[in-house]
Amino acid sequence: MANKDKTTDEIQMISISELKPYEDAPFKVRDDDNMKELVQSIKDSGILVPLIARPHAEGGYEILAGHRRAEASKQNNLEKVPVIVKDFDDDTAVILLVDSNLHREDILPSEKALAYQMKMEALSNQGKRNDLTSRQVGEKLSVEKVSEGSGDSPRNVHRYLRLNNLVDKIRDMVDDKTIPFNTGVEMSYLTAKQQTDLLDTIEAEADTIPTIDQVRQMRKKADEGELTTAVMEQIMRTEKPEKLKISFDGDKIKKYFPQNYSKKQIEDAVIKIIENWHRQQMKKRQMER
Repeated sequence: MANKDKTTDEIQMISISELKPYEDAPFKVRDDDNMKELVQSIKDSGILVPLIARPHAEGGYEILAGHRRAEASKQNNLEKVPVIVKDFDDDTAVILLVDSNLHREDILPSEKALAYQMKMEALSNQGKRNDLTSRQVGEKLSVEKVSEGSGDSPRNVHRYLRLNNLVDKIRDMVDDKTIPFNTGVEMSYLTAKQQTDLLDTIEAEADTIPTIDQVRQMRKKADEGELTTAVMEQIMRTEKPEKLKISFDGDKIKKYFPQNYSKKQIEDAVIKIIENWHRQQMKKRQMER
């Protein structure tokens, strides 16, 4: 069993064979291009940032930060790696695990959704143990608290949390970008049965993915108790009017404005010109009546 007296802020060289992954880690270690780059980096320069671990109840150490570094070290046939060992409790361990991985660029939406859920629950447990007032507990449980240092706004954290309400197949489709993230968030408000019916409808419609507006229509029908597979099919077969998109050659337009005008100032001026033209057309029509 690991010796808890070894917990310290100092860096220790620990055998890789003693390190164990965090069992319920939301972030997966993938053998992708980023891993290949990390393997090469460690081969060239060694491990620049030590792993963080805690003593494991069954012996050895449980990794909290550095799962990818540990795997890359194995691929480099290293026997020992630098580790800082701290005796963290379960909730503190979860918060460290989540916060230390959120900077990665290869995180899947479902991984971030689960990570935020785990952090939310850990903060909740900490609030209960500290016997905080209801106001303080509410503050700790808020998405604002979860979002601190995450790089995501509280609004985005809430949207990621919604993904935990998706059935597995839809969540996988959000991960592989078959379903856009925002559309997946809207789908999360449907029940599991409705989501399964929607998957069947998508398959029946030649794998056509509904637009976010169509899913919002389905949500409205669901709230009214009128959402059936027939209604889903009807909504998905309704084509949305194409949005008008107009683009201009910036150089052709900019020459008519002062050189110090910003893009926003030019856009505002163009809108005013169009509004004046519209008013003139309306007056002309009224005079012709």
